[in-house]
Amino acid sequence: MQRCILRFAEPFSVRYASSEAGNRKALRSAFPVLERPLQPIQRHVYEANLRNSSACQRKYTELKEKVMRGGGENAIARHTQRNKKLLVRERLSLLLDDDDFLELSPFAGLGLPYGDIPSAGCLTGVGRINGLWCVFIANDATVKGGTAYPITVKKQLRAQEVAIQNRLPCVYLVDSGGAFLPLQSEIFPDKNQGGRTFYNEAIMSAMKIPQVALVCGSCTAGGAYVPTMAEEAVMVHRIGTIFLGGPPLVKAATGEEVSPEDLGGARLHAEVSGCVDHFAWEEKEAFDQTRNIISTLNFQLPEEEEDTAKRRAGEEPLHSSEELLGLAPQNYSHTLDVKMIVSRLTDGSRFQEFKARYGTTLITGFAKIHGNLLDNLRQRGVLGALQAVFIPSNLRGSYPVRDEVVEPKTWQKRFKGFKTDISVLFFQAEMNSNRLKAQGSMMSAVACASVPKITVVIGGCHGAESYAMCGRAFDPNFLFLWPNARVSLTAPGHAGSLLLADNDHEEQKLDKMLEEESSAFFSSGRMWDDGVILPQETRKVLRDTLDIIKQQRYQVSTEKRRSVVIRM
Repeated sequence: MQRCILRFAEPFSVRYASSEAGNRKALRSAFPVLERPLQPIQRHVYEANLRNSSACQRKYTELKEKVMRGGGENAIARHTQRNKKLLVRERLSLLLDDDDFLELSPFAGLGLPYGDIPSAGCLTGVGRINGLWCVFIANDATVKGGTAYPITVKKQLRAQEVAIQNRLPCVYLVDSGGAFLPLQSEIFPDKNQGGRTFYNEAIMSAMKIPQVALVCGSCTAGGAYVPTMAEEAVMVHRIGTIFLGGPPLVKAATGEEVSPEDLGGARLHAEVSGCVDHFAWEEKEAFDQTRNIISTLNFQLPEEEEDTAKRRAGEEPLHSSEELLGLAPQNYSHTLDVKMIVSRLTDGSRFQEFKARYGTTLITGFAKIHGNLLDNLRQRGVLGALQAVFIPSNLRGSYPVRDEVVEPKTWQKRFKGFKTDISVLFFQAEMNSNRLKAQGSMMSAVACASVPKITVVIGGCHGAESYAMCGRAFDPNFLFLWPNARVSLTAPGHAGSLLLADNDHEEQKLDKMLEEESSAFFSSGRMWDDGVILPQETRKVLRDTLDIIKQQRYQVSTEKRRSVVIRM
């Protein structure tokens, strides 16, 4: 059986950036065109894949509609009419330049043992504010009153990790009632649980990653530290509150009755405690202030005309991206050439293959996506690899992702300047007992390569394939799944090879479990990825993620400098 993973990586290191990088021109290239039209003999496989993709897309649409409803009609009415607050997506429309943002893990929280928590009770993603890509973490108070569940904490930590990896400013829209107490043992004490949020805030500040908090609702208990640890905080009058213990706790402890506004309202924290830096009479004013704060950050973005020209420079693929629905594999009884997928993602369907005659079950090569968006110091395009189990293929796959950490002489001799390229790996693996050493070599190369990585699972991802092709454990910058993707220790239908003979009942039970738990939506509900994306939207998602990764080069300074203070 074959499995497929699509892995993209853009090698960029801040230490290589310079003020001259933006002025350098990428070398011209004329990669050969991949002529991969659909042949009549492939039609039956294509149509079977298309039927499966259509079913997966219907499931995707159904879940998308579910998470868009948030906590339901009653919760929305209470939030907007009684509490006089904006919905979380309305808030994002005021904060961001447009609705074209990259939402992360929208299906997180669905199908969990403790029930459905739509979008894990908070929206996270990356969007543009005044042209600058920023991570946002926005509580949805219509879902369980903004209460934090274990999956909520996990989603918030992942968003902070994205900000840290890509050096992105982070904006918190706080409207939360604190932790869900019945599950406190899964939220509070461990290393990667609630307290890690505040640890990350401190680390991000030390790394010169700006953070802005907008308090537009309740900010209780541990959540009260979020705005106080941010570089700047904005608070909305009569809507926002910050306190460790609310009025009921004060009354229980002291017998004193106090209003939320007097205990921790915007006027108190702006005029008395100094916990917030900006006072806003209403939400719209608060979002204007937040956008103004972002405009003061120390970034120098390229001119808008230059950025637009680069985007337009990329040729569209020769074949429609809609055809990817029929190329997304349903199973591996019959397969289509993975170059057909490559030709529907790269600019002009162009692809220069590397080591085409060695380890022929592995496809590697160079291409461009959206006009070679990542034109930094030593730009050479996109590297792709399709890996199978055979030893030559594993060894071949380990060449392109190595850098000076592993075999520095060979690397610099064969791939001088390769550290600042974009890498793409198409991975297709089959179990083979002789692959261990070769695949271990590739795991080392992937783990030690100092390049940002983007992983897209386009088919099956089982067992060690997740490691060698930069699954979640290998820390990719972004990881997405197609709706047809499967993620599990072993593929559904193959449980019998792991059990004793003549155990049909146990085999059927295990196969049923694998069928359910390997689903892309099961994976995304538990945040084993950054979201499920439709095949036809893959090229756009890659464009955005490559833009996001590239932005760190525009930060003017990441070093601590002594500034001049003028007193009047």
